[in-house]
Amino acid sequence: MTMAADIRPGGGALMRRLWRGGSSKASLLFLGLIVLCAVAPSLLAPFDPYQQDLTKRLLGPVFSERYDAAHLLGTDQLGRDVLSRIIHGAQITLLVSALAVAVSAIAGTVVGLFAGYRGGWIDLVIMRIIDMQLAFPVMLLVIAVVAVVGPSLVNLILIMGLSGWPRFARVARGSVLSAKEMDYVDAARAVGTGRWRIMFHHILPNIMSALIVYASFELARMILLEASLSFLGLGVQPPIPTWGGMINDGRQYIFQAWSVSFFPGLAILALILTFNMLGDDLRDALDPRLANE
Repeated sequence: MTMAADIRPGGGALMRRLWRGGSSKASLLFLGLIVLCAVAPSLLAPFDPYQQDLTKRLLGPVFSERYDAAHLLGTDQLGRDVLSRIIHGAQITLLVSALAVAVSAIAGTVVGLFAGYRGGWIDLVIMRIIDMQLAFPVMLLVIAVVAVVGPSLVNLILIMGLSGWPRFARVARGSVLSAKEMDYVDAARAVGTGRWRIMFHHILPNIMSALIVYASFELARMILLEASLSFLGLGVQPPIPTWGGMINDGRQYIFQAWSVSFFPGLAILALILTFNMLGDDLRDALDPRLANE
């Protein structure tokens, strides 16, 4: 039986290849810091993110004229420490974004596998459904659904996740169309292997590289979507700190204390840039043509 040659790097080889690059090393280090903030925010945050002190409201960062050395990035309109709220906000941002991408990836991959492998009218119908959803503005769709069902954490994850499944489906379908013509799939059919086993046991492992790379870019998009919804008041509700919500809190005080909105925005920018750079590096690391470099 002719089987596909698997020249994709293993976990250890992939990490070594990523670690060799300067940009990927910086991305991994920053991502590790954000994950640490999300996993153990209470250990890293200098203050309770909910602690209010109106006598210290709207203080600037330590390099400004009006500051308190205890509050490195200043305080918001209620005297809460901005740095502590950014650290705690990382937990919500990563949790919502990662789970939303997981929902998108699972739903979209299953649909894309089935559509690409079966082909025919089933593929045609599924692709037209995908085209219809992609033609509708994602932000408007999510805002409309969240406004109807309510902005709870579970609802937010499910709605964001289901808004992204068409993109994963198209990536999976495109990869399946190429993979199903390979010799190892023909060999599996020849020995009587069932359709579902071929899809999930033979084809899926060989298209995972493309899905993993796309998931890294989709994480960046979900982070921006979550921040946008929180900014509009449709994300996780106060007083739970979220980066988008912090930007909205500081919007009306932008001329008195620019730091309230600036630093959460900077955190969003840095995290999105990190995932985009990591996605580029993953794409290169998983490219079979570079396997021997």
